[in-house]
Amino acid sequence: MRIIGGKYRGRKLFSPDNGKVRPTSDRAREALFNILRSRLGNDWSNFRFLDVFAGSGAMAWEALSQGAAVVTLVDADTGPLLKNASLFKDEKAKIRIIKSPAQALGVADDGYDILFCDAPYHQNLTVPVLCRLAEKNWLRAGAWCLIEVAKDEICPLPAAFVLLEERRYGAAKVIIARYQG
Repeated sequence: MRIIGGKYRGRKLFSPDNGKVRPTSDRAREALFNILRSRLGNDWSNFRFLDVFAGSGAMAWEALSQGAAVVTLVDADTGPLLKNASLFKDEKAKIRIIKSPAQALGVADDGYDILFCDAPYHQNLTVPVLCRLAEKNWLRAGAWCLIEVAKDEICPLPAAFVLLEERRYGAAKVIIARYQG
């Protein structure tokens, strides 16, 4: 698994082989970041990126490589995140890792402009976590939300989220939405 674009393009990431982490494919990451760049432009220096159920953190590391101002990674198991964070020593001030189940997050200090949420498939965690993120001020009004679920999984978005489109990548479906806050 490698960074596919930006400042750290080509940098190899650690991928845990414990069977618990299912990293978003390189193809899907590239496509999703192309979609975001087409809507947000190439200057990401003012964007705050939140990666929930981060796993290896591939999406957040990609956002960091694209120039995001801050990347915050949330997972109950931060081992893989800390290992990958060590590859970005020059960016330490931009990286925040939170060891917590996503459904237990407290109130945020500041909201985020872009969310990537990739809950374990078929465990009915996505919708409750989206509601919690909204309730606890983790998202800024207008935030772009990339929500990965299994391609056959039904994910009704909470009222504050507006569906823009859905894309399929292998076994995954990515819901692209905006948070109306």
